[in-house]
Amino acid sequence: MLNKIKSIFSDKLIRNRILFVLAILVIFRALSTIPVPGVNVDAIKALVDGNSFFQVLNLFSGGGLSALSILMLGVGPYITASIVIQLLTMVFPRMKELQQEEGAEGRKKLSQYSRLLSVPIAFMQTFGIVALITRQSPEVFGGLTTFGFAQIAIIVVASSIFLMWIGERLTEFGIGNGISIIITVGIIAALPQTVSRIYSTYDSTQLPLFVGMGLLLISIIALIICITEAERPIEVNYARQARSLATQGASGSHKTYLPIKLNQAGVMPIIFAITILMFPSFLGNIMILSSNDIIQNIGRFISIWSQNPWAYGIVYFLLVFLFTYFYTAVTFDPKQMSENLQKQGAFVSGIRPGDSTMDYLSRIVTRTTFIGATFLACIAVLPNVVQGFTGIASISIGGTGILIVISTLIDVIKKINAQLSMREY
Repeated sequence: MLNKIKSIFSDKLIRNRILFVLAILVIFRALSTIPVPGVNVDAIKALVDGNSFFQVLNLFSGGGLSALSILMLGVGPYITASIVIQLLTMVFPRMKELQQEEGAEGRKKLSQYSRLLSVPIAFMQTFGIVALITRQSPEVFGGLTTFGFAQIAIIVVASSIFLMWIGERLTEFGIGNGISIIITVGIIAALPQTVSRIYSTYDSTQLPLFVGMGLLLISIIALIICITEAERPIEVNYARQARSLATQGASGSHKTYLPIKLNQAGVMPIIFAITILMFPSFLGNIMILSSNDIIQNIGRFISIWSQNPWAYGIVYFLLVFLFTYFYTAVTFDPKQMSENLQKQGAFVSGIRPGDSTMDYLSRIVTRTTFIGATFLACIAVLPNVVQGFTGIASISIGGTGILIVISTLIDVIKKINAQLSMREY
C-alpha cells in the first residue's frame, strides 16, 4: 500500500492530476460557504434539518442548500438536463443515432444539449426552491422583493453553470468523474455535522441500538462493494487464422470473457427516481401558493401524499426498480452487442451467432438486472426502513449517499491504477 502511494506521488502526471482535483475542491468548498444576499443562515439550517425533501436537495447540491449558498443548486440542473436528454434519446431516433452511431462527436453534441438545457432548468429550480422556502419559513429571507429575487436567481444560476464547468474540468484534467466527485465531497463534508447531531441525541440506554446500527453500516458498505464489483462472465471465442510457409492455412481460436455487471446502471436509477419524486412535491408546494381554491386543494393533496412515508417509500422503491431496467436498456443493447461480436468473428460458446446470441444476452442481462434493481431499490428506501424501526431520525443510514461515495471512490481508484499501469508499460 505504501509503495503504491509512493508510486502515485512520484509520477508527475498523476501527482499533478491529484493536486488539480484538490485545488478545485478547495475552491468548491469555499464557494459553498458564501450565502446568497439577505438570507438568515440559522433559519435555513433549521428548515433543512427538519425537512427530508430539502435534505435530498442538499445531498445533490453538495451541501450548498443547508447554508443557502450561491451553490445551493449544485449540479442538480445539469443532472436533470442529462436525464431529460437521455430520455429523449429513447423517443427520437436521430438523438439515438448521435449516441450510438456517431461516437465521440455524437456524445459531444448531446453533452452540449445538456449544458444548454441546464440554464432554463436552473432558473425554474431557483424559483421553486425560493418560493417553497419563503412559504415554509418566511424568516429565511425576511421579506423578499422582486428585485431581490432576480438578484438571487442570476447569482445562483450563474454559480450552478460555473460548478458544472468545474465538474467537466475535473473530469478532463483530474481523475474520475468530476460531477460524482463534487457530490461525494459534499456528502463527506456533511459527516461532522451528522456525527454531532448523533452525539447530541446519544443516550446510554441506546448503546445496543447504536452498536447494531454500526454493524449494519459496515455490512451495507461491504454489500455495496460486492454488488458494485460483481460480474457475470460470458465466455466468448474469437476465430483466428495463422499462415506460414509450411502450411497454407491453420485455423484456431482464442477465448475471452464478456463481463456483465450485476449493477450496470450504477447510481443513476436512484437519481432518476429522486428527480421524478421531487417534481410532485415541488409542484404541490407551488400550487398551494395559488389564489384558486381548487388548485390549492390539489396542491395540498399532493403535498400530503409526498409526506406519507409509506406511500413515498413504495413509489420510490418501484421507480428505482423500473429505472434500473430502463437505464440498463439504454446503455446495453443485446442486438448491437451480438452484431459487433459477429462482425469481429466472435461467438458465445455453445450459442449460434445472430438472433440466438441476442436472445441469450437478453436473458442474461434480464436476470442480472433483476438482482441489481432489487439491490438499488432496497438501498434507496433503507433510510425510511431504519427510521421506521428505530424511530430516531438522527441515526438514519443514508444508503444513497453511501452508494455514491463508494461508487466514486472505486472509480477513482480504478483510474489511478490504470494510470500506474500505463506508467509501467
